[in-house]
Amino acid sequence: MNATADRLAHHARERPEALVAHDLTSDARWTYAEFATSIGQFAALLQRHGIGAGDRVASIAKNRVELVILHLACARIGALYAPLNWRLAGTEIDTLVDDAEPALLIGDERLPHRAFNDTSIAEFAQAARRESTVEGGMSRAEFPSLLLYTSGTSGRPKGVVLSERHIWQTGASFSRCGRVTSRSVVLCDTPMFHVIGLITNVRPALLQGGTILVSDGFLADRTLARLGSASLGVTHYFCVPQMAAMLRAETSFDPASLRSLTAIFSGGAPHAADAIRSWCHDGIPIVDGFGMSEAGTVSCMPIDIPSIMARAGSAGLLADEIQAVIRDEAGSRCPAGAAGELFIKGPSITGGYWRQPDATRAVIDEEGWLRTGDIARLDHDGYLWLIDRKKDMFISGGENVYPAEIETALAHYPGIIECAVVGVPDDRWGEVGHLAVVLKGTHTLDVLAITSFLSSRIARYKIPKHVSVIAALPRNGAGKIRKHDLRAMLGELGGAHDSTRTPPTESHQLL
Repeated sequence: MNATADRLAHHARERPEALVAHDLTSDARWTYAEFATSIGQFAALLQRHGIGAGDRVASIAKNRVELVILHLACARIGALYAPLNWRLAGTEIDTLVDDAEPALLIGDERLPHRAFNDTSIAEFAQAARRESTVEGGMSRAEFPSLLLYTSGTSGRPKGVVLSERHIWQTGASFSRCGRVTSRSVVLCDTPMFHVIGLITNVRPALLQGGTILVSDGFLADRTLARLGSASLGVTHYFCVPQMAAMLRAETSFDPASLRSLTAIFSGGAPHAADAIRSWCHDGIPIVDGFGMSEAGTVSCMPIDIPSIMARAGSAGLLADEIQAVIRDEAGSRCPAGAAGELFIKGPSITGGYWRQPDATRAVIDEEGWLRTGDIARLDHDGYLWLIDRKKDMFISGGENVYPAEIETALAHYPGIIECAVVGVPDDRWGEVGHLAVVLKGTHTLDVLAITSFLSSRIARYKIPKHVSVIAALPRNGAGKIRKHDLRAMLGELGGAHDSTRTPPTESHQLL
């Protein structure tokens, strides 16, 4: 039986008039009773369209409450919901559509013309109101209900297949570590083609009987106003570190208006310790965590300012049901505090990738351990510290260099809006770092000043050999930097400034 549907039905019976969802774009609202009815009506209309168990229903649309209803309706009849990244180019969207092979494509004005059956989400919602409801409990929880395409920061996206059991487990895990209750109000403006937008933002609140406020996207000034609004009463907000920095940079930023928040939850990219402490000094817990499309919530910092201050930069403690091990290149377990690749196991972890058995076997072993591709360490107290993506690491003169460490060191460098480092070939050292920076306004590049700044913070062999100024970092729809695109961009630019750094220390030796 579908556990999520059961919980929603329970809330609809126990608190039928409680507000479950408010669409901030249309100002439409749903009580739990109305929400449950809408799910059943959407399920009935899907069946009228010939959708059944195992069929795919894809969407291309900005955030709206109806997308949550559509997903839950698919789960009710055993279909798979595939939310597609509307920020992609047309050919990229075509690739995902061809891969998912949806029986129905639903969207808003971003929906491209297709040769097969498609409809707008507004028309579908209107037509659903005329349907009789399909009651819950029809689909088993282990049946897949979601085909969630990965961000694709290193190549073609893969479709992660998740069942309602996987998703429910993520909702339950975050409910505990995020202190989600029936009084929680979650502002949802991260895109709903992403695991945070569709799952972490939504399911904990629905499971606990809370409320979701759905926004069509992040605008720093508008989001900040909503977070501080007494009438909206937001308690939980999820963002990437870049978004958190934009909120603080707003002229209207007033910490006093945000202290009713349980916390701001951050993930998806390295978060500078100084930035985290700045929020805490203002009395606002900013809680870093770690999650994946393939695994949901993996870890989360405790919602406790002294604990956050003491371990700023940590991704927190593992969720109750998650097991983790750090392994070296030989596959042996690393001791506490040593860095290696993070492997995880637990009931929220996907069974595999859509129609890609080789890719599934490459990351999930026979015992169910998922290799994350992240370099991390677990300290003696069980706190997880992410160092970098394994694929982003490069080896310079026999030493491992993690770009995220360099990027974090430059997080508050004057005049730099954002930066990223990639490894590039070098005749002497094998690979060296190439730093790409986006500058503020009229600021100019001072390579020697950057080198001097880094020299007091990181080992000399880690300091990038090349520095280039670019207009913007290439990012995917989830806001993550596409480093393979950045590497190609820097190669096309040529003419990078040499850092003219001092000779490396003895630790920078060729093997």
